[in-house]
Amino acid sequence: MRRLPFVSALLVALVILAPAAAHAQGSFTNCSTTGKNLYVRDVLTDLYYWYEFLPNVDPARFDSPEAYLEAVRYRPLDHSFSYITSREANDAFFSESQFVGFGLSTSTETGQMRVLQVFDDSPASQAGLNRGDRVVEINGVSVASLFASGQIGSAFGTSEVGVTVDIAFETRAGEIRRARMVKRAVTIPTVSLTRVFDVDGRRVGYIFFRNFVTPSFAALDAAFAVLREAKATELVLDLRYNGGGLVDVATHLTSLIGGTPTSGQILGRYVHNAKHRAYDKDLRFTDPTQALGLARLFVITTQGSASASELVINGLRPYIPVAVIGDRTYGKPVGQYGLPFCDKVVAPVAFSIRNAFDQGDYYDGIAADCLAADDIEHDLGEPREASLAEALHVLRTGRCSEVSAEVARVRPLRASLAGARATGWQSVVNAW
Repeated sequence: MRRLPFVSALLVALVILAPAAAHAQGSFTNCSTTGKNLYVRDVLTDLYYWYEFLPNVDPARFDSPEAYLEAVRYRPLDHSFSYITSREANDAFFSESQFVGFGLSTSTETGQMRVLQVFDDSPASQAGLNRGDRVVEINGVSVASLFASGQIGSAFGTSEVGVTVDIAFETRAGEIRRARMVKRAVTIPTVSLTRVFDVDGRRVGYIFFRNFVTPSFAALDAAFAVLREAKATELVLDLRYNGGGLVDVATHLTSLIGGTPTSGQILGRYVHNAKHRAYDKDLRFTDPTQALGLARLFVITTQGSASASELVINGLRPYIPVAVIGDRTYGKPVGQYGLPFCDKVVAPVAFSIRNAFDQGDYYDGIAADCLAADDIEHDLGEPREASLAEALHVLRTGRCSEVSAEVARVRPLRASLAGARATGWQSVVNAW
């Protein structure tokens, strides 16, 4: 066992997604393929954080703006951050916390497809899927075969209403079941769980927070009101599948945590490319009504914790000790602007973000202070679930547990899991 450092000078990384353009792009009316490709070229040449490394290729050679972006992105760092998605999908996610899909999150890190989370009132929940279930067959093809052929990432089909998939799955109890799911609009609950535990005489709040979108403001206020009413003095913030979202929501969440002691202080700094240093600015904490003003924070993360999730950790560490429990985060120390054109939105990396100590640039993610499994044999929010149990142990003792030391011994290297890493728009939604 080792004692946590609990110091405020730890270097971490972050990435966020901003909701609007840094500057006006003008009226765009040429929606031919070449026109779209040229627009993406112009945006990248102007706003892209690594614009000086763009190769000189003809956009007209490519059959889609997505193909052009893949050909020119700065791959030493931007292997997946910049993306293009539909305007409809972008608006639905950030405005309503909705996406077109089945309503489940999965893990494929072990060569199996295990269910991590199922959203209420979704096709997946109506099919009877639950956390911990193992999907064994998709449309008559075994998951093992889909892995072997490299098709597992597309096995659930396109993100369109009406796409149908037949699955076979094994429950945690070992029962084999079959179901048909049809894609439709699904709402992701932004705050999925709010609980309070009594731990050695202290009131400990627990919030499972899923994404940083517009409905998150009200959901977070309601959750923190519950914690204030319960007189919680500690908080375990579970961000394990949170792929990020809006900067303003990250500012609100960190302010709810920090309260009056951090009000007005610098949360982070935007740093743009050399063409747009005039857009550089500071983000500052506020002092919302429901703020707790905590003296420390415990955060549960996985390699799916990205974007604004990392901003929360990095932005708070100059002011309070933040212990990270679980696994190393995704690693996005840059931010994007969403620029609409025709029926699409292009989100190029446009700036990096540093915290008040000028810390950032951690593309390998934020390391966990105490490693713990994402324990799919237990439901989220159960004190026996491995990551939450580790967080409560650290809260009580200030040390990692012996179980954490064993996880550190057997956990595979991050590089070995590269094939399971979500990319682009999928890394933001983090669900099917």
